[in-house]
Amino acid sequence: MANNLLGHLSPWDYAIVAAYVVILVGIGYRASASKKEQTEDSQFLASKSLGWASIGFNMWGTNVGPSMLLAFASIGYSTGIVAVNFEWYAFVFLFLLATVFAPRYLAARVSTMPGFMGQQYGGSTQNILAWYALIKILISWLSLGLFSGGVLVRQILGIPMWQSVVVLVLFAGFFTFAGGLKAIAKVNVFQMLLLIGVSLTLTIIGVLKVGGLPQLWHSVPGHYWNLIQPAADPKYPWYAILLGYPVSAVAFFCTDQAMVQSVLGARSLEQGQLGVNFIGWLKILSLPLFILTGVLCFVLFPNLASPDQAYMTMVTSLFPAGLKGLVIVVLIAVLVGTISSSLNALSTVFALDVYARRINPDASEKDVVRIGRLTVLVGCAFAVLMALAIDAVKGLNLFDVFQAVLGFIAPPLSAVFLLTVFWPRTTRRAVNFTLSFGSAFSLGVGVVYLWVLPPSKYTFWPHYLVLSFLLFAVLLLAAVVISLLDGTHQPRPAFDRTALPATTPRVKLLWTALAVVMVALYLVFNGH
Repeated sequence: MANNLLGHLSPWDYAIVAAYVVILVGIGYRASASKKEQTEDSQFLASKSLGWASIGFNMWGTNVGPSMLLAFASIGYSTGIVAVNFEWYAFVFLFLLATVFAPRYLAARVSTMPGFMGQQYGGSTQNILAWYALIKILISWLSLGLFSGGVLVRQILGIPMWQSVVVLVLFAGFFTFAGGLKAIAKVNVFQMLLLIGVSLTLTIIGVLKVGGLPQLWHSVPGHYWNLIQPAADPKYPWYAILLGYPVSAVAFFCTDQAMVQSVLGARSLEQGQLGVNFIGWLKILSLPLFILTGVLCFVLFPNLASPDQAYMTMVTSLFPAGLKGLVIVVLIAVLVGTISSSLNALSTVFALDVYARRINPDASEKDVVRIGRLTVLVGCAFAVLMALAIDAVKGLNLFDVFQAVLGFIAPPLSAVFLLTVFWPRTTRRAVNFTLSFGSAFSLGVGVVYLWVLPPSKYTFWPHYLVLSFLLFAVLLLAAVVISLLDGTHQPRPAFDRTALPATTPRVKLLWTALAVVMVALYLVFNGH
């Protein structure tokens, strides 16, 4: 399949790719040039000017990586729609972000997650979390994201890995370096509209080719349409998703700088809450846009050598000349969205939590912005080296590696943030222990699971999602015990509810509507 797409490209396709690059650079330039003098607020938080649509599209653009397009089609091909759980179940944790975490973040007037925890527990906690956040962004966002994008570009264009990742990181780094969050948010709105249009076109062509939706429904095994799989299912048993996914989801949606930064840049609490609600609606589209591609491929091309070829097979076989260029554009789009948002999160945490606090407390605003931009360049270089290192490790299923890595990074973060907002008795000692020793323990178990005693050879392991839940439970319990035994407990600053307006009826109505739709979808896609 590798050279297939390149071999099918027409002059029209090349023209489309060229036009896309020009439009994208134009949008980025306009967003960054609208304010000539960059300040901390404009570089890192878009001058707190983002409305609900920008926030929703930007969070979705950060979330939808190229690995998701390929992996979801692959899982759709081999097991049906079960992977939609990783998108639809998220609405519970997006609701938690909108109603519990976002009001506290905005009332605290912070720019970073370490800054929020520093307000609660002091400088030592802020330092630990700042370095933890930097390592997390570099590994789980930048390096893995860039690697999966490099694999994709290599598949399409047949160029070496190092060329793929260098081109991609330069492209994504341009928007972050020049325009900060505002440029990224504007670019992501354009990118996501493009993604919806192209992916929906592919799905519609596939459905027509199969003979319509009723025909598709009856052409695959019944269990393909079930979101909840039996406990005996080896890949995605219901209890593993029910218990393990929330641990990753709280860390990912409620505490991750790259995801939360759009909400911190909101014009108001209401716009932030509506933006988070909007990404909940956008996630419903994962079924028709990503997963269904794989199910359709299973009907149309049942004898593929590998399920991983499902997405590219659909593109090369079904898209007419002139539209294949759009697919290249969309794949670059989802990559630029993820990488530029992570670069912006990286530069924000380093510039504000490390440089301005620890290295040069007397730094001017101009210095902080300059260091933020330098961090983008260093982050680009590091990500390229890491992506090439990951490429040297062969034979990994991308989606499961992403989920497993997040499953081992997440437990300490989920434990300390949930305790911070729900249990005022939590102490600094408990939080620092969980973030340092707890993280070392959780990541250590992850290294043993993924590399030292892999589950493919050693069958004593539980499912990686269940393992993530068990780690979370142990760390949560340890933090509670340490807090109760801690004689140095100091009451934390109370959360000032008067600092923010109450949740508006419009926000409540839209969240209720989303909950009703989600419950209905879970009822429809089960028992087949």
